[in-house]
Parts: sequence; C-alpha cells; structure tokens
Amino acid sequence: MRVVAGEAKGRPLKAVPGTGTRPTTDKVKEALFSMIGPFFEGGTALDLFAGTGGLAIEAISRGMDRAILVDADAKSIEVVRANLKATGFESRAEVYRNDAQRALKALSKRETKFDLVFLDPPYRMKNGAELMLTIEEYGLLEPEATVVLEYDSSYEYPETTGAFELQRKAVYGDIAVSIYRWRPETGADSQPDEEEDSNG
Repeated sequence: MRVVAGEAKGRPLKAVPGTGTRPTTDKVKEALFSMIGPFFEGGTALDLFAGTGGLAIEAISRGMDRAILVDADAKSIEVVRANLKATGFESRAEVYRNDAQRALKALSKRETKFDLVFLDPPYRMKNGAELMLTIEEYGLLEPEATVVLEYDSSYEYPETTGAFELQRKAVYGDIAVSIYRWRPETGADSQPDEEEDSNG
C-alpha cells in the first residue's frame, strides 16, 4: 500500500497486523478518488473506521486541509500514527481511539463540520445508512458534503437516505463503493451512475 497521488505520492503505508482490518487496495483507492476529486481545494475529512488511515491520508495528500481519524482498535491507531508520521501529515490530523457512535457524539459537541466522510465499517456490519443518519442528525456536515461508503458488494444500500443522495456506485469484485452527496435543501436531478468492474 502506498499514497497514490498528491503531496505524499508514492510514500509506502504500513498495514495493520493480523486479519482484522481490510485496507482499501491502491486500485480501488485510485478509482474512488477519481470519482470524488481527484484533488481538493481545502476542507476537512472524517475517516470513521480508519484502519491504516490510508483514505484520510490520501485525502490530505490530494488537498484536504485536515482530517480526523477514528478507530476502535489499538493496533489500528498505532499504525495510523506511524503512517501519518511517514507522510509528514501529523500536524494536519487528529487521531482518536473510539467506537463510531461515541466518536460522532463527541464530534457533535465540538461542532465540527466535514466536507468529506469515509465510512468503511467491517463488512459484517450493515449499518452504513444508520451511521449516515446519525452524522446528519448531529449536524456534522457542510452543505454538499460527500460521504464515501465502502461495503460488501453482495449488499445493497438505498439510493437515498435522509438528505443523502447516491451519486455514483462502483463494484470491484467483492467490494462496492457508493458515493453520496448531502443535500439538505435541494433535490438532485441527476441519476446515479453505476459502474461494474469484473476484473476485481
């Protein structure tokens, strides 16, 4: 694993020991960022199941001002800190060991707002929609914020959840990525695009 593009392009990233985490492959990461960026002009990102921290680090490398990374696993937090150090992004990131729901509650008290949110929960958890609604309820998003949901491709999420509208969906073998836009005021006219990639 490495940073694919931007400021820290080519920097290698550590993996979390064991089989408990499933890092997003460089191929999927590149495709994902081509859908949501590929580069950013500032903003704040949240990575709620950070794992290695690869997604948030990629977002900072591609122009996000800062990111908050959360994971419940101590080994993951260690790896996230090592990867931030290796890429030189320590000063642009905050790292917390916490479970997702508690982290969201804590962030709501700080009145933090995000432009980009990564949700990559363990595949056995099918709670992406509930997490999106919690994020909405706590007022954690800037208008037109993007939420990236990564999940098992055998599972289907709805095209709309609260004020979230599906913009794109892509399938890479057993991984699916859905890109949602948060539009609290207006509805979108565009239909979501669906891409299939059987080479996964």
